[in-house]
Order: sequence, then structure tokens, then C-alpha cells
Amino acid sequence: MSQHFLREIDTLKKKILTVGAVVEERIAQAITAVVKHDAALAQRVAEGDDEIDEMEVEVEEDCLKILALYQPVAIDLRFVVAVLKMNNDLERMADTAVNIARRAEYLAQYPQVDLPPSLAEMTQKVQAMVQQSLDALVHGDTALARKVCVADREVDSLNRAMHVRIQQEIREHPDQVARLIHTLSVSRHLERIGDLATNVAEDVIYTVEGEIVRHRIATYS
Repeated sequence: MSQHFLREIDTLKKKILTVGAVVEERIAQAITAVVKHDAALAQRVAEGDDEIDEMEVEVEEDCLKILALYQPVAIDLRFVVAVLKMNNDLERMADTAVNIARRAEYLAQYPQVDLPPSLAEMTQKVQAMVQQSLDALVHGDTALARKVCVADREVDSLNRAMHVRIQQEIREHPDQVARLIHTLSVSRHLERIGDLATNVAEDVIYTVEGEIVRHRIATYS
């Protein structure tokens, strides 16, 4: 394999990790905006979405160029294909972070209240999943990738608990329906980010082992 091709692959890896780092930061900022009732920070998250869209297009163009010019095989082909999919998932994570930021802007209009315990736990778990999925990509660590997949089930359970909690709160506080619905929306968006982080982890497994594990929950345990 030519040195030029190897440099292209290395550059592609650095670019997708850069996208991941920016997305990870935006998710953290969106969550902070919710926790701290920071409407200004939420607005900055929303305004930064165009930057990530541009990064996504650049990575996709690089992937297509590598496929066209070098026709990679085996693990190199799997890597480029996986980056194409991860790139899309990361961009969708950023979009979802914007959705959370929009909810944060709305919630900032209300008196600050503590987050429900299940939602607070979700914020921590989802941020860890995003970080671990990217770490798994950096190190080709399939064990860590599988850990992310297992954590997704925990986040799904917390999201279901939030639905039950919000239904109860609405019955008890019908005057706060709007705030509670937006809080539930934050939970739903966090759960979606967890799903997307799981997609990235599954693509790490595919790259390293050549095995498609999506929809095969037993593989994770």
C-alpha cells in the first residue's frame, strides 16, 4: 500500500476524531445550558451547528475520494465505510444537541429547579457513552465499544422512567405542563444521542472484527 494512501487514511482518522471532539463539546454545552438555565450558552450551541455541517461534508468528500482513487480492501475498506457512517451519526448527534439547547432556552424562562434524578443520571451516562465510543475508535477497542452498547440499554431504561415521572408530575402540577413536556423532550433527545453513540461503537466493532453486530443485543453481554 502506498505511503500516500496511508497518509490519506491517517488524515481521515484525525478529521473524524476532530468532528467527534467538537460534537462531544456541543453535547456537554447543551446539557450545561439545561442544568444551569443558561439561555446564552444554549443559543451559542444552536449557532455553531453550521460549522459541524461543513466538517461533515468535508469528511464525506474525503471518504469518497479515497474509495475512488485507491479502492481499499479488507480492514481499510471497512474503516472508510465505517467513517462514512460515523460521520453521519456524529452530525445527527450535533443536531440533537441543538434540539436540547432549544429546550434549554425555553426552560430558562422558568424558575430553576433540580433535574429529576433519572434525567441527571442520563446526562452523565450519555456523555460517557459519547466519550467512550470515540475512545474506542481511537484505540480500536472493541471491549470498550461493547461497553457503550450495554450502557445504551441503561439509558433506555432511564428514559422510560422519565416518561413515568413526567406523567405523574403532570397529574400533580397541571399548571406546569409546558415546562414538564420540555423536560421530557430533553430526556428523549438524550436517549437519541445514546442510540447514535451506540451506532458509532458498533461501527468500531465492524472495523476491527469485520462483524456486523447491529440488532444483535446478545453480542454485547
